[in-house]
Amino acid sequence: MAVFRLGTRGSPLALTQARMVRDALLAAHGWGEDAVAIVPIRTTGDRVQDRALAEIGGKALWTKELDRALLANEIDAAVHSMKDVETIRPAAIAIAAMLPRADVRDRLIGAPDIASLRSGAVVGTSSPRRRAQLLRHRPDLRIVLFRGNVETRLAKLTAGEADATLLAAAGLDRLGRDDVGTAIPTDTMLPAPAQGAVGIETRADDHDARRIVAAIDHDDTSACVLAERALLAGLAADCHSPVGAMASLAGETLRLTAELLTEDGADSVVGTVEGAIDDPLGATLAADLLDRAPPSVRRLFGA
Repeated sequence: MAVFRLGTRGSPLALTQARMVRDALLAAHGWGEDAVAIVPIRTTGDRVQDRALAEIGGKALWTKELDRALLANEIDAAVHSMKDVETIRPAAIAIAAMLPRADVRDRLIGAPDIASLRSGAVVGTSSPRRRAQLLRHRPDLRIVLFRGNVETRLAKLTAGEADATLLAAAGLDRLGRDDVGTAIPTDTMLPAPAQGAVGIETRADDHDARRIVAAIDHDDTSACVLAERALLAGLAADCHSPVGAMASLAGETLRLTAELLTEDGADSVVGTVEGAIDDPLGATLAADLLDRAPPSVRRLFGA
């Protein structure tokens, strides 16, 4: 068998996640160590660190070089943090599998909780969602741009560029930094849609690759993440949109909760739907939220 080539970003977290996928494939198929090769690919999002993603092309900056390599047959599959994958994907590319989801929560680094931050504290983040949620709880905070990989952001914090920052618990845990920061309850800050999930994409017409990757798909994770992505599609949300969402499964019942906020967190709307996995819960909740949202929120989503 030819070596199965996994494309990935080159950051420490991305490489760790690619190794997780490689190890899962080796175990699922009983392959030897040399059967899967990891192919690092540098993305525009990795190169440009001084501006928010929304200003320079959005989430596609994490995916377009991997998409090109996949469609050029330079790799057989691409590994992604699913929260960084844009909602509308090329028809020639398929989401073929997801690993079991990790902790979906954000962690606050620099204070034990949001209430403990000093008056007027500086918090570094590049996420419109985190910005809006922080300002909803603490309008006095000053939010500054923080980009870069986990270690870069932690170094900026140590250097005094901010009093605190937020990072995904899943990424910290995967890097062995489970001792860093304090997890924020999801009823205080809903996570980004698909946060904590690692996805694997293949060419849509590459049936061999899709079969190989499907062997490691975690059904519950896929169902929840696809519901959250369907919500984003129903909202026509993009990287500018302050949206939190989380789906969970209890038996055959899927529960999807989401909130939309204004950029300053002053206005918001929240809602929950439940139903079968195959029900169009994302579209249903998106329509409900837009119908009930204050005008200031609806304008952000073109409604």
